Amino acid sequence: MTADSTTQPAVETVLGRIDPAELGWTLPHEHTAIALWHIANRWDYWELRRDEPVIVEELGKFAAAGGSSVVDLTLPGVGRDPEWLARISRATGLNVVMGGGWYRDAYYPVETLIDRRPVDDLADELVREATVGVGETGIRIGIIGEIGTDKPWLSAREERVHRAAARAARRTGLSITTHAVQSTVGLDQLTVFEEEGADLSRVVVGHADSNPSPTYHEAIVERGATVEFDFLGMSFTPLERHGEGRIVESICDLLARGRVGQILLSQDVCHDSQLTRYGGNGYVHLAETFLPQLRAAGVGEEEIRTMTVDNPRRLLTIG
Repeated sequence: MTADSTTQPAVETVLGRIDPAELGWTLPHEHTAIALWHIANRWDYWELRRDEPVIVEELGKFAAAGGSSVVDLTLPGVGRDPEWLARISRATGLNVVMGGGWYRDAYYPVETLIDRRPVDDLADELVREATVGVGETGIRIGIIGEIGTDKPWLSAREERVHRAAARAARRTGLSITTHAVQSTVGLDQLTVFEEEGADLSRVVVGHADSNPSPTYHEAIVERGATVEFDFLGMSFTPLERHGEGRIVESICDLLARGRVGQILLSQDVCHDSQLTRYGGNGYVHLAETFLPQLRAAGVGEEEIRTMTVDNPRRLLTIG
């Protein structure tokens, strides 16, 4: 049943609002096309190409494994295209939720004028995307993010974006999801959001597995936010190739502390080499490899459902 009232709790997808019960198993941090190597002094050809037959096939494997929904966090400056996402949603039958905002300092579009506009003006733009749609497409964002940092600190421009995201979240009810890698910068992000009056229970700190510190993970959830392990299945670095055992331990520790309602799991597919077509783990690493590891470690089906279905639904539900 499609939600037809803005006052009725709903999830905003690229094909319109749906009843939260329709969301099902959700990947909360993914991409279906993204280009990162075009900025100055980057030469590593980091790109997930907009190859529709391949992406539809790859996502079809997730659907066949029982998946229902994908959150695509590609933002302006790195390739966001609402109409592309709508086509992908129709072709796969998956619900697709689109992110809004600006990624991180090196990737801010010049024309956005991040450092020349009032923070409230930036927030207004996000509110328009949430209530009216992106440009002339009429396709609305369903989450703010991924809002991120280039380094283990917030630059001045990144702080402005974080403040705008928090203000827009307060006005729209949307959740915020972040990019925070190889450091404790996620805690600094939470501080800015808190200063702006954002509800930290609707904030997700991303890429927590890139800093495999149980102390860091516990600090995130202690402040009421959700911790997201979303580099699962990546194999670009030794930590990614050999570190999932520690992440299983971290998740089990959080579960033992009663934090099941503050954990998300995803794979952050953002490069051609991650696709199964090209030898990667694709969008099915959770289903085929990581969830079996959790089960082998004693994690129950109810806990897995909470992390993969209930938690994304809570965070994506508006109203």
